[in-house]
Amino acid sequence: MKNRYIIPVLLMLAAFSVLLSSCQHLAAIADIGAQVAGATGVIDQNTANAISNSSKAVGSAAEEITPEQEYYIGRAVGANILTTYKIWNGSPQLTAYVNRICGAIVINSPKPDIYNGYHVMILDSSEINAFATSGGHIFITRGLIADAKSEDALAGVIAHEIAHIQLQHSIKAIKTSRITQALLVTGTSAAGAATGYDVNELTDVFNESVGEIVTTMVNNGYSQTQEFDADSTALSLLASAGYNPSGLIDMLKELNKTQGGQSGGFNKTHPTPAKRITSAEKSIGKYKIPDTGSYRRTRYTAVLN
Repeated sequence: MKNRYIIPVLLMLAAFSVLLSSCQHLAAIADIGAQVAGATGVIDQNTANAISNSSKAVGSAAEEITPEQEYYIGRAVGANILTTYKIWNGSPQLTAYVNRICGAIVINSPKPDIYNGYHVMILDSSEINAFATSGGHIFITRGLIADAKSEDALAGVIAHEIAHIQLQHSIKAIKTSRITQALLVTGTSAAGAATGYDVNELTDVFNESVGEIVTTMVNNGYSQTQEFDADSTALSLLASAGYNPSGLIDMLKELNKTQGGQSGGFNKTHPTPAKRITSAEKSIGKYKIPDTGSYRRTRYTAVLN
């Protein structure tokens, strides 16, 4: 009869964990309660251990990721990117230039300061692509820079990647998956207790999932909604920095010419440029910024040449 308590206890733990986002305390209580119940014979010790492991997994899922953790997670993603691409050092002036554009955008943004700052690196690839990882890491390919016809267009790409960072898209993806994995451990702990399966192995799966999620994020890209949100935020970032927000749309139109029918590069990890143009044009009208792009044309041409 004791076993009839197992499933309700596990399900209740999972439900409370979802409802209470800061459930570290709940997880600790569940852990202690499970051990007491096991010691007093209310449930067998194997089941108590299963519940304890589940509660720890759920507690870990609810932990807030600190700015330092964001940085190191992003650095790990960056290291993954650099196993496929090499950093281009062909023009230190161009690297400094894209970082100055980034600095101009973030200093006028809602989140100008992050742990270890924002950094842009150019990837040695003719592929048209860009990536942003948590903690301020931005990667842009030579191919994408070559496709930009103005500083404002290039700033549009950088602003889009900054938006991903400031909206914490990668971190949100990781936290969502951590919750999912925690509930997976919780849901399968009953089976583990019944069959004698080592629940610690399930917990290991949960812990290792973070690295797998990071890789998946880079390979599959963000969701379409997140990409549209990043474009919308980028328009605001550009306007706040004095860039013409239409620079982003100009860049998307250029990408539509060069990437329209292709499946790799930007189109692999982003919605089609045509869809993004349609989405961005819905909100571009609210930004009344004088077009000062002519003042930047000379330096843009000089740096790219």
